[in-house]
Amino acid sequence: MSSAVLERFLANEADTARLGEDLAQILKPGDVLALHGDLGAGKTTLARSLIRALANDAELEVPSPTFTLVQIYEAARLPIHHFDLYRISGADELLELGLDEALERGAALIEWPDRAGDLLPADTLHIELVHEGEGRRVAVTGGDDILNRAARSLAMRDFLTDAGWASAKRRHLTGDASARSYETVSLERAQPRILMNSPPLVLGPPVKDGKAYAEIAHTARTVHAFVAVDQALATAGVSVPEIFAQDLDQGFLLIENLGSSGIVDSEHRPIPDRYVAAARLLADLHQKPWQSHLPVSGDIFHDVPPFDRDAMMIEVELLLEWYVKWRTGSPPSDTLRRDFAHEWNMLIDRLNGAEIGLVQRDYHSPNIIWRAERNGRDRLGVIDFQDALIGPTAYDLASLAMDARATVPRDVEQAVVDAYVADRIRNSDFDETGFREAYAIMAAQRNSKILGIFVRLKERDGKPHYLRHLPRIRDYLRRALEHPALAPLDDLYSRHGLFDEERM
Repeated sequence: MSSAVLERFLANEADTARLGEDLAQILKPGDVLALHGDLGAGKTTLARSLIRALANDAELEVPSPTFTLVQIYEAARLPIHHFDLYRISGADELLELGLDEALERGAALIEWPDRAGDLLPADTLHIELVHEGEGRRVAVTGGDDILNRAARSLAMRDFLTDAGWASAKRRHLTGDASARSYETVSLERAQPRILMNSPPLVLGPPVKDGKAYAEIAHTARTVHAFVAVDQALATAGVSVPEIFAQDLDQGFLLIENLGSSGIVDSEHRPIPDRYVAAARLLADLHQKPWQSHLPVSGDIFHDVPPFDRDAMMIEVELLLEWYVKWRTGSPPSDTLRRDFAHEWNMLIDRLNGAEIGLVQRDYHSPNIIWRAERNGRDRLGVIDFQDALIGPTAYDLASLAMDARATVPRDVEQAVVDAYVADRIRNSDFDETGFREAYAIMAAQRNSKILGIFVRLKERDGKPHYLRHLPRIRDYLRRALEHPALAPLDDLYSRHGLFDEERM
């Protein structure tokens, strides 16, 4: 239990409801929130607001569990059990009500928590409401992790207040593989906006030459990268989110919501015309000169890192470190490691003459918005580019045409690549043969990396659902390895059983 205390004055019921919304954003499986306070202190208002925010349903009926003892909400972002312990006869009854089972999949909100005895987890977040004048004062204490999450969420509310959006409704939108998260925030008579939470990157342990993986792979460390690349892409004529407010120190941005339609259909199948349009936007971008020293704000600049040999190798080695053992049942042999390094270094050497430009790094369906009401290139909105590098432009085309999150048939992939190449040939001197070789190498590099990442997410992070993507990624890898320049790598992967029958 941390000794720190978060305190806020809640002037009215609306402030109490907003606190519930703010706390709803931080919840994850295993969390317990304990509500303390006398009758009329605001516990019901806070609980109802939190559950409605979690369920994204402002009209959801949230009855008091005084007589039922527990109400369960399965339709929320994560399941939440709302307990009222006022009428229980003993602490052990809490276990009979299913607290342990509730925390395996979701979170718990507990009123009258003092009756739970010592059954509450040590890191429970305690929220105490007391009357103060015409309002209430809230004191929040708890374990370091959950208290830090709560503090950051309250800081995000302060950021919204400073931006003139103090009363905005907050709803969880998504998170990504990093610590970043996104919310939709809305006000009456205003277009919804996106609240981006991008805390400074915490480097992991050293993995090579005393450096952390993120250092070698050049992962963005602060929100400065997003702001800089956003501005550069906007200057180049790309529809990217407008930034309405920013706190560079804390990593908060209030940005434009470009929409929710994408380039895949309701069955998550690629819409070929939209993929082709996205490829043609890339062709436009790749004909422009790009600087690596980009302005952020005032005298603050962001230097876009190079997609260099070390970065390419540390990424592709994820296949060795995670996928190989999972796939074959044995760790990679010294022979495989030696041959793997040799073949990949040879391929990276072949990129020396490849075209270099801005590489957005994740230019694929989750990050491309389709705006049917617009015209031309403006129909495409682009998001999530803070990890951009300066490197072989073929990488982004491979990201799109071999989309890790949607199965792109061969004929659609070919149409996407051909449309890109046709635009490049039509508008500039263009080495088609060299580009297609770089495309194959970058596709092999990206898909080898992703195989490792998805297994790591399962093995290390307990997220097995990523394994369902592996057949798609392996098919993409096979396609890339068909290029003659990659024949030795194809042989290496095949000899070591990387394409054998699926393990689960």
